[in-house]
Amino acid sequence: MTEIEAAYIAGLFDGEGCVTYKQYMKKRTKKEKAYSTWSIELEISMTDQSIIRWLHEVLKVGSVSKKPPHKTSMGRKMQWRWRCGYRDAYYVCLLIWPFAHIKLPKIDKILKHYNNLLKNNVIDIRDYHKRSFK
Repeated sequence: MTEIEAAYIAGLFDGEGCVTYKQYMKKRTKKEKAYSTWSIELEISMTDQSIIRWLHEVLKVGSVSKKPPHKTSMGRKMQWRWRCGYRDAYYVCLLIWPFAHIKLPKIDKILKHYNNLLKNNVIDIRDYHKRSFK
């Protein structure tokens, strides 16, 4: 991936993307005690399939799906969605971090979350950026 592609992808996230970083309580069964878990996801949805396919090819992570329009929606166009979660989301955040603006606060939270988990193996974002765009 080139630096220009990463900047373009960051722009897509700022305009069309959704960054989810949320902690919530979860139960598997009614008898089980609730426990705390994290939801970490990145998603871009749009009607232009070619951009979503290109994004998936360049990033090499995540999945592509289509979402038919609701009967009550105005445009009635097919919507295409790329999404990834957890460690894949961390990888993408490392790539787009230098170029993001609007989604930067949530991207920072994801990076800090995983850097805290990797206490002895902390990744310096600037070093990673230099290695990724050679």
